[in-house]
Amino acid sequence: MKKTKARQPKRVERVQVGARMEKTLVKVLKGLAEYLDISLGDLLEGVTLHALEGKAPFSKETLAQVERLKTVYHLHLSAEDSHQLVEVRNEKR
Repeated sequence: MKKTKARQPKRVERVQVGARMEKTLVKVLKGLAEYLDISLGDLLEGVTLHALEGKAPFSKETLAQVERLKTVYHLHLSAEDSHQLVEVRNEKR
């Protein structure tokens, strides 16, 4: 996410979200949050706020890190896969 001029923090009320996401996608997001030294929730808020305004959330450098993380965690999904994913039961349980 791009850094802009220092702004006054805005006070918000946060709520817990019980959402399920694809496993390797979550690994990439957690890795990216760690790389950026922010929480996963902060990363998701930032990506969502940018998306709602039609803005790209990441710099070229951050996108390069995303590509490295996708390789490390074997993420082979793309935006074209959105809303087409079907969950399979985990056989290990």
